[in-house]
Amino acid sequence: MHRLILFDIDGTLLTADGAGKRAFHAGLRRVFGPVPELPGYSFAGRTDPQIARDLLRAAGCLDAEIEAGLPELFRIYVEHLEEEVRRVDVHPLPGIFPLLERIEAAGEHTVLGLLTGNVVGGARIKLQAAGIDPERFRVGAFGSDHADRPELPAVAVARAEALTGHHYRGKEVVIIGDTPLDVACGEHLGVRTIAVATGVHGLEELEACGPDHLFADLADTERVWEAIRAG
Repeated sequence: MHRLILFDIDGTLLTADGAGKRAFHAGLRRVFGPVPELPGYSFAGRTDPQIARDLLRAAGCLDAEIEAGLPELFRIYVEHLEEEVRRVDVHPLPGIFPLLERIEAAGEHTVLGLLTGNVVGGARIKLQAAGIDPERFRVGAFGSDHADRPELPAVAVARAEALTGHHYRGKEVVIIGDTPLDVACGEHLGVRTIAVATGVHGLEELEACGPDHLFADLADTERVWEAIRAG
């Protein structure tokens, strides 16, 4: 049984008590000046570059200015994030450690990975703050790889194939996330999707997106594992 299991981070593996958003806005201010928040705009499920472009375009910045400033924005964002996570309670969500252990115990044909809108540096800081070793994840696709989240599953699959030599097809790829965008991002690849209501989206909203499996949280390790390995 081959499985490539790709976890989202925020709202799925952990909660960071708003640290990422505060650090992001601090970075925006330092690089671009005052950037107002967009009413009703949610960071959930979006990549860091997409969020930056959305907010900055709404503030009247030109695309050339935005692209020129993004590297400095993300450098400063990571600096602020390191400070923010020391001030707040960043912790893993229910059942995460037992589930990761169950997946790792399944053998060499099961690959644990990340699929997240976070840039690489931000992902590592959040995971470490929650006590989750980033090195547990053998592959990953990040916001720093592509601004469009639907492009990230193919990035993760290509990296897993380079690592293992196995060609992952359809439901051998499992995306676990807490937003409708997590469910949607792998649809064109025909992957298996597991939605979990530990973020800002409730069970009814997630169910309407049509995931293969839906859980209130990931605390029931064996039920989640059966969903991952289902034929």
